[in-house]
Amino acid sequence: MTRPKAVLIGPPGSGKTTIGTALAERFGVPLRDTDADAEAAAGKPIADIFVDDGEERFRELERAAVAAALAEHEGVLALGGGAVLDARTQELLAGHTVVYLRVGLSEAIKRVGLASARPLLVLNPRSQMRKLLEERLPIYERLGTLHVDTDGREPAAIVEEIAEGIGAGA
Repeated sequence: MTRPKAVLIGPPGSGKTTIGTALAERFGVPLRDTDADAEAAAGKPIADIFVDDGEERFRELERAAVAAALAEHEGVLALGGGAVLDARTQELLAGHTVVYLRVGLSEAIKRVGLASARPLLVLNPRSQMRKLLEERLPIYERLGTLHVDTDGREPAAIVEEIAEGIGAGA
């Protein structure tokens, strides 16, 4: 059965793309990002999907992207921050190696920036990020089979911790 080597989850700014790229390189496998898959399916950036079609349509595209990637991809898989909100996606993640990249509010804001193109953070980014973290944290915690802190750490150290944590150390 085809399955990802690792599935990365976490809020915006947790490092899913950065760590995913480095982890995929470490394992010698491709990285797949479900946000990019959703954009490809819609033929436009996520921000435009939200504006033109609404969040509900984006979540439909995201759900389909995650289901396809979990079934087809053998490399490292990075999920969009909100993908875990869907109950069906949560069920599909059962049995996978799910790495929750933890990030604090201050660090996430620094990484994402206050002038973000992320649709859910447009109005009052700090307040929106706090709300988003409060809503999603219990889900990330529950779904993660490996929890890795990212605040103040270099990507190489995080990648090594993940590799060791999933039994793929040097």
